[in-house]
Amino acid sequence: MADKQSLGNLVAGVTEDMSTLIRGEIELAKTELRDSAQVASKGAGLLAGAAAVASMAGLFLLLTFAWILVQLGLPNWGAFGIVTLVLTIIAVILGLLGRKQLQEVKGLARSNESLAKTRELISKQTGA
Repeated sequence: MADKQSLGNLVAGVTEDMSTLIRGEIELAKTELRDSAQVASKGAGLLAGAAAVASMAGLFLLLTFAWILVQLGLPNWGAFGIVTLVLTIIAVILGLLGRKQLQEVKGLARSNESLAKTRELISKQTGA
């Protein structure tokens, strides 16, 4: 003869399972948020680096123009122009890398998918 559980035991078991499931969902959401925050901080750091290098590029560009105006025809301006060009290229590369890094931020994709599955399972179980 099969053991029959009381209705109270069944409800307690379901409640415990739901509690465990919800705790798991919360832990998944925390993990996803932490991962997304790390990716976003890397992208923001690269963009900050791009801004700093672009500021230096602007300064050197102004110095280059000043030297061109003051020293027309002297080779010093060529050297300042090369430095400005190199700094501008670095700023563009850092900006593109930062933008790419920020585009990789996914948010809570797995948590949202898991919550949808949980809602669907609960609605099937409750008949709602």
